[in-house]
Amino acid sequence: MASEALIKAVNEQEMLDQLSDKIQPLVLDAFKAAGPTGQEVKNMLHGTWLGHPLHPALTDVPLGAWTAAFALDAMESISGRKELGAGADVAIAVGLVGAAGAAVTGLTDWADTYGRARKVGLLHGMLNAGATVLYTTSLVLRRKKKRGAGLGFAMLGYVVSSAAAYLGGHLVFGEQIGVNHAAAQEMPKEFVPVMADAELKEGEMKRVDAAGVPVLVVRCEGEVCALAHTCSHQGGPLSEGKLEGDIVQCPWHFSRFNVRDGSVVDGPATFPQPSFEVRVREGQIEVRSIDR
Repeated sequence: MASEALIKAVNEQEMLDQLSDKIQPLVLDAFKAAGPTGQEVKNMLHGTWLGHPLHPALTDVPLGAWTAAFALDAMESISGRKELGAGADVAIAVGLVGAAGAAVTGLTDWADTYGRARKVGLLHGMLNAGATVLYTTSLVLRRKKKRGAGLGFAMLGYVVSSAAAYLGGHLVFGEQIGVNHAAAQEMPKEFVPVMADAELKEGEMKRVDAAGVPVLVVRCEGEVCALAHTCSHQGGPLSEGKLEGDIVQCPWHFSRFNVRDGSVVDGPATFPQPSFEVRVREGQIEVRSIDR
């Protein structure tokens, strides 16, 4: 398929890896240098407070505004009504404001990607940056009464932003970036024994199987807690991470979750971990889904 050939071609571009290797550490180090405040800002930009990624919601602003501008420009050309052109100018300006927010959140999400997704994401961002430059140029030309040239730059910007949107769709549906990797598993609705209670020590994490679902069990201050083992961010194995008190940190991208309820403490994860109801019966730890 043409789409598969396109993504394969993008993946073969070594230049994208070279650029990523330079840009990605700069983004991550900038947040780290700001300490706890930097982590709070990073969480906000990821959308941990929202319960899902913030970036996709913000991308609707420039795409919607620039689509409206395209339609208004077309209607002005057909009807000759100048007020339609004025509306297109406003729509372009609104889109540029939205593009700034989408760029900051997108860059934050991209900094926690690797492999092919990182290459596709970088090209996605570069195309969006190019579209923003083209629309900025269009707006400047329009205000200088060079409307014909401004229309040309806007049309080119719309083509480039559409290409960027296509790659953004592939990141979600093809590379599974920004989706909940823990949600696709069928959680047990009835209690299932997973291990002997005596085998789980205080402060210890273990991966167990609950009717085919990998589960993380933790003994924290005497209480046995259980979460989905697969990290909601990008599928990392939580049992291979770090446990600090009642907080588990994913080993892949360092998302942090509360083992008592699965809530996100720090991103890049935005979706909470599914948690389980736990009981000890006849010396066996048993778990079942809370949402039955």
